[in-house]
Amino acid sequence: MGISQSAAVAVPYFKQVKTLGPIVSNPPVCLYLETTNRCNLLCQHCPRTFSSVERPADLSFDQMKMIVDQVADLKQAVLHGIGEPLINKELPRMIRYLKDRGAYVLFNSNGTMLYPHIQRQLIDSGLDEYRISLDAADGETFEKVRGLPRFDLIVKNTREFVALQQSLGIDRPRLSLWLVGLKETLDQLQAFVRLADDMGVREVYLQRLVFFDDTQQGQGLARSGQALFGSLNQDEADAIAGAQELAGDLDITFHASGAASPEQSVMPRDEDNPWSLCRRPWTLMYITANGNVLPCCIAPFAERDYDSIILGNAFERPLMDIWNDYLYQKFRTELLSAEPPHACKNCGVRWSL
Repeated sequence: MGISQSAAVAVPYFKQVKTLGPIVSNPPVCLYLETTNRCNLLCQHCPRTFSSVERPADLSFDQMKMIVDQVADLKQAVLHGIGEPLINKELPRMIRYLKDRGAYVLFNSNGTMLYPHIQRQLIDSGLDEYRISLDAADGETFEKVRGLPRFDLIVKNTREFVALQQSLGIDRPRLSLWLVGLKETLDQLQAFVRLADDMGVREVYLQRLVFFDDTQQGQGLARSGQALFGSLNQDEADAIAGAQELAGDLDITFHASGAASPEQSVMPRDEDNPWSLCRRPWTLMYITANGNVLPCCIAPFAERDYDSIILGNAFERPLMDIWNDYLYQKFRTELLSAEPPHACKNCGVRWSL
């Protein structure tokens, strides 16, 4: 996860929203389509490892087509959610259809299934961005964070993909490496930047940990004690600064996810109601593999009162009926108040797309 998850592409859409209210006159410009909620890793900072709020499912091509055909001017499609997108064998066909519609298409992946034939399929599909969530600079740390010993496989797959792109003389899809910032892993950030350089990947992202206080019950790493937000010490700040300097020396672009710089992504802001800055419920829809419509990409991580953030089902009703129905209007109104939905209180607003 997910965030920019492309600052250059997605953030301007959010900035275009000037007037906020319970009803939105325009359809969403971005769709998050959870192509699968199944996964082949056991990441210790992902709630699906410890609990599941929806039945296992893959989005079919026909379901995807039915959904996106309802948005005439779709600008961006994000094909990930709770799950590993490459598990869905129809993914390349979905990407090609969306590209033919003129959308900018991207997704995050753990890279374990980036086999040679998949590499070719992603290139041929016209995919714009492929983001690899690696989260560590060595195998031992990777296994601690992501649950299984797959570090060497992902590095191998990524090297092969870079080599294939170079042999073809192409730069699409854009490749990037992502690391979730934890107190256990931030000291690896400079090594992570060096690894990206060694692999030929020219973009690195520091992503903030999403954590909630519910059914994990102390298991895993998605807990407040591991989070950097609001508790960055000097050594950790120095680690980020050192990684930024190293990335500059190596000509690697180093971002946080979203519009924030890496250091800003973990610093609290002064606003009394930071969630009120969010524009996602006015610009995008997140649709799970079971068709449930959620307000954004962070919502699936909220286990408390999950049913309360389901705003409709895209398999049962037209998107535009859902978009301005009572539940969406209620959600938008609460988001602009001093008492937002529980899922919004812990969100970083600017850092995740």
